[in-house]
Amino acid sequence: MTARRLRAVLTLVLATGMTGLPALAQQAPAGPRDRQDYSKGRSHLPNIFAPYAPVRVPAPVLVNSPRIEQLIRDGQLHLGLQDAIALALENNLDITVQRYTPWLADVEVLRARARSGAAGVDPLDPSFTTTYTWDQRDSPVSNPFLAGTGVLLRSIRSHTTQANFSYAQGFRTGTNLSISFNNNRQSSTSPGQILNPSVRSDIILAVEQQLLNGFGLLPNTAPVRLAVNNKRAADLTFQEQVINTISSLQNMYWELVFAREDVKVKQRSVELAEKLYSDNKRQVEIGTLAPIEVVRAEAEVARTRQDWIVSQTFLLQQQTLLKNAITRNPMDPLVQMVEIIPTDSIVAPPQMEVVPLADAVKEAWQNRPDVKREEITLTNSGISVKSSRNALLPTVTAFATYGTAGLAGNRRPGTAGCDGPAPCQAGLGSALSDLFNNVNPTYTVGFSMNFPIRNRAAQASAAQALLQERQAEASLRRLHNQVVVEVRNAQIALEQSRARVQAASKSRELAERTLDAEQKKYQLGASTIFFVIQAQRDLAQAQSSEVRALADLLNARVEYERATGRTLQVHNIQMADAMNGNVRSETMIPGNISLELLGNGKK
Repeated sequence: MTARRLRAVLTLVLATGMTGLPALAQQAPAGPRDRQDYSKGRSHLPNIFAPYAPVRVPAPVLVNSPRIEQLIRDGQLHLGLQDAIALALENNLDITVQRYTPWLADVEVLRARARSGAAGVDPLDPSFTTTYTWDQRDSPVSNPFLAGTGVLLRSIRSHTTQANFSYAQGFRTGTNLSISFNNNRQSSTSPGQILNPSVRSDIILAVEQQLLNGFGLLPNTAPVRLAVNNKRAADLTFQEQVINTISSLQNMYWELVFAREDVKVKQRSVELAEKLYSDNKRQVEIGTLAPIEVVRAEAEVARTRQDWIVSQTFLLQQQTLLKNAITRNPMDPLVQMVEIIPTDSIVAPPQMEVVPLADAVKEAWQNRPDVKREEITLTNSGISVKSSRNALLPTVTAFATYGTAGLAGNRRPGTAGCDGPAPCQAGLGSALSDLFNNVNPTYTVGFSMNFPIRNRAAQASAAQALLQERQAEASLRRLHNQVVVEVRNAQIALEQSRARVQAASKSRELAERTLDAEQKKYQLGASTIFFVIQAQRDLAQAQSSEVRALADLLNARVEYERATGRTLQVHNIQMADAMNGNVRSETMIPGNISLELLGNGKK
């Protein structure tokens, strides 16, 4: 508990006694505070099948948080401004919807890490491929010499079994590596086969390197860098949504407080009009007043009641808007018919130091998420320009291949290398021995070139990237200028609203004195009912204008905090809490603590 909040509680204890002490309840976190990170893929360890299982995404929570139930008592929702902000962070559906934007950006980072190249089409994730085939076929023989049998046969039956393995890997330098291990066993009924059955194994190692287009880290890491920056931009978009929601919520809250105070003002006007009507009616009955004065007083009662009904209608509408902003389900029976009782009074906050325009604008440029997001857009445009320049170059690929092979099988008697009447027999082991002893090596080195004659597609991509960078520069300057206007207008509104509050307060004091004087004059017969009614109207208007001016002052302060990027700092909002919808804050149940006591108007 902060020192200022503790002083507020102690003040209430002294004013109301221990029975009036509001209970303090702390909302327990509903889940982990760490943000879910979808940018990290699943590893094969300890579960080798984990990368092939679908990602689990929790279903959205569409019921109201427990904090609402804690704040309801006797059919009334006792709501302070900080509690309203906490409820909005937990329940507001605008924030809930926007919460998925950073997660979707995480997925794009994961996708980018699996691919390279300026277009992100070349795979980086290693792949292992295995193929096993078994084949048997009978081939008719029409010419024994062409078939290699030497004798006339009806058909030749052959059996083939293959077991092949390959591994491929791409690298961010523009290098591709592949290794293949192939095994083939073949047997045939043809008498012309020297090795029957025969076994062949070979290993092939191939390396490719891009030398111009696609060479180096710059073009191959561009997708990841863009995705990471977009992830930061998505976080800033969510932060901006939180700021806008909290700012809008504060305006709704103060509009609700104004509506309640305005209803009280209109109700007092009705009471004054009814008292005047009752007094005039008695005077008419005793013959000291003309009957027409009763009609005038009754007409004033009807008019004030009409204003009262209009004010009550506005109050109900504001309650509906605020309920929708702080709940996931406003039709929940627990909150559907509940009445919201604001516990923060609509009083003028302490004088806030308005810094010079240059300092305020600099602060806004540094803090506002929309400015930071536009800066990220400009950074991404620069990355795209550099990668598109590389894509303009011809494609030159250097490649090298090394291979080795082994062959074994059962030789027919009398063939070279086979002595005695029995056939020489050798199998897979002999073929592998030749393979790993490099008995039959193969070496290949070369390069390939591809020169687009006109290269118009690459030129268009490069021009587009450069144009978008120039556009981003202009957009950033436009946003800077817009921030200047918003900050200056917020300063003007704050200064003028405070002066308006002072003028409205003075007007209300004068209206009260005027009505009091007019009532005394009327009682002495020195005034008429017309002037009394006029004084009552003036007082009601002055009271309503004062409350309106106070609400506008608080709204102007909210706008100044938003324009300068102070909203999160002023209300101590942690983005981790906002992202997870778990707000750890104290809940006042119930109370009537003013802004001044709670320190909501602090600098």
